[in-house]
Amino acid sequence: MILPTRTVEKPWGRDVLPAPFTSDEGARIGEIWFEPPTKLPELLVKYIFTSEKLSVQCHPSDAQTLEAGLGKQGKEECWLVIDAEPGAKLGIGFRKPIDAETMRGAALDGSIEELMVWHEVAAGDFFYIPANTVHAIGAGCAIIEIQQNSDITYRLYDYGRPRELHLEEGIAVASGAVYDMARFANFVGAGSDVNLVDGPHFRLDQLAGEPDAAISARYRGPLLVIPREGLVMVDGELVNPGECALAGEIDAVRFSHTGACLIAQPITT
Repeated sequence: MILPTRTVEKPWGRDVLPAPFTSDEGARIGEIWFEPPTKLPELLVKYIFTSEKLSVQCHPSDAQTLEAGLGKQGKEECWLVIDAEPGAKLGIGFRKPIDAETMRGAALDGSIEELMVWHEVAAGDFFYIPANTVHAIGAGCAIIEIQQNSDITYRLYDYGRPRELHLEEGIAVASGAVYDMARFANFVGAGSDVNLVDGPHFRLDQLAGEPDAAISARYRGPLLVIPREGLVMVDGELVNPGECALAGEIDAVRFSHTGACLIAQPITT
């Protein structure tokens, strides 16, 4: 089943989108969301397109939202860059560890940008963003984001834009640590099988061609399929790049010899 989409205009969006997407003249598209199916409400998949920097922000963990009485609404997410203009960057973590008061002062005076590490990116770069990680998406990026389905975002800094900040809530959960590139980052060529995420909240693999036995063994029951290139069939229905589908099981996913896609599934405890 191909999931319905929601196209969201943003001031920081783009009026020219990378293939296979198109936009109406004058529209600045920032996000394309896929409505989470009732069988897999735990995950949200979206495309993000930027012409300006997004806010410096962080997300709480499940444990922190439960403790705060907000329910199980934490958010861990990951980004796969599918297109990047020259000089496009993602800000993730800090150059050196900082404490909460240093972070607070830097958020107030805007110097938090300078304390962060900004990674110049290209298509195929992949980053997992654990809860509490301070992060920001820079201008000129097009990414696929797979995340826990939560709308709790704490903005620490927003370049003077007239939007609400959440400094107290954000500082309370934000990590001042250096981002672990060796553990959480990868490069994903479109023609390779690779495991990208294996918990704690969801698993994510890229498949090029038919799934092998090792990958199939990790997936039981419903999963999401996000084609990257070539032809992908889900339960006999053609799913094109730029779409997302719900598959009843891994055996329902079929490829052409040039097909490549991401598959994602929540991990339930």
